[in-house]
Amino acid sequence: MTTESLVSTYAGCVRALLYPRAIILTLPLVLASGLGACAPPHRFEYARICMGVRTQVVVYGPDEEKAQRAAASAFHQIARLEASFSDYRPDSEVSLVGDLSGQAPAHVSAELYEVLLVSRRVSEATGGAFDVTVGPATKVWRRVRRQGELPSAEEVERVRALIGWHDVAMRTAASSNGGEVMLLRKGMQIDLGGIGKGYAAQYAVDHLTLLGYPRCLVALAGDVVAGDPPPGVSGWKVEVRAERAGEAAPSVGVLWLRNAAASTAGDSEQFFELDGTRYSHIVDPRTGLGSRRQVMATVVAPRGEIADALDTSLCLIDPEDARRLIESFDGTACVVIEPEAPPWAFDPRGILRWQIPPSAR
Repeated sequence: MTTESLVSTYAGCVRALLYPRAIILTLPLVLASGLGACAPPHRFEYARICMGVRTQVVVYGPDEEKAQRAAASAFHQIARLEASFSDYRPDSEVSLVGDLSGQAPAHVSAELYEVLLVSRRVSEATGGAFDVTVGPATKVWRRVRRQGELPSAEEVERVRALIGWHDVAMRTAASSNGGEVMLLRKGMQIDLGGIGKGYAAQYAVDHLTLLGYPRCLVALAGDVVAGDPPPGVSGWKVEVRAERAGEAAPSVGVLWLRNAAASTAGDSEQFFELDGTRYSHIVDPRTGLGSRRQVMATVVAPRGEIADALDTSLCLIDPEDARRLIESFDGTACVVIEPEAPPWAFDPRGILRWQIPPSAR
């Protein structure tokens, strides 16, 4: 399956602007090639499974062999970050930090240190609605989803007591290569699920640019980061198609992305019900439970890690707080969709670029 089948975070923007709520959550997005039939011959596209999701790298370059090596290098960087960020791996840096919680600091790589600094900024801006120390609750919630049984009130209180971004001590290394990180309470754990993929996509785009491939795009499932646009166009073309069983899906809108990122979070697919209550896979750090809000949030931002962290946050906060949050980060915009309220977009700096095709008007 090519990039044309990739589900991109821009889908939420067009869904909110073009369709009633009854259809909003069922429209997959197609990422088009940028120039269609006029595309230059030197477009190269590769796909692998990284961080548990289908990951795509697209580059424009003069030579297929060199482009393939560059893409392989980008995939290698993503795999390296996964080895550091994954809380599923007992030998990862994230797991080491958790193992030493309440006891001693751990020296971490520059990449992990950087993503934790960004996480701290978002935690402060959201009043703790985003918090990478949600790890203990995440592990409990994974078990709940497997077994179909809610945790006891005592267990919820136990894990809530281990969540708190204020209790992450950080000190930059003298060599500027990473730093020391310590979780101040024993039993605390880090979960980068709300920011790691966006950071990895951005890191890969930056890496490809350094290798001489600034015209590139990297997508880890719904986290998309674009570099310079394809030759001759103003941006990477993102096309939304309506989902109709057994029919060719008509285009309902297009957007363009350049030197920016887009990310979507929500429970339109990943949710389950227990005792008549619907829970999202997104764990609210303030409650220690899966969120009960039925919401989808799309964020466009200058960098992948910011878009990824903010869309998670917007699924957990009310509209007024969401607007204040978007205003506090330069170059960002959002669309939020909830079933019991009209969808709304907040674009204070006018960065969203989209167009409705004549057939959809």
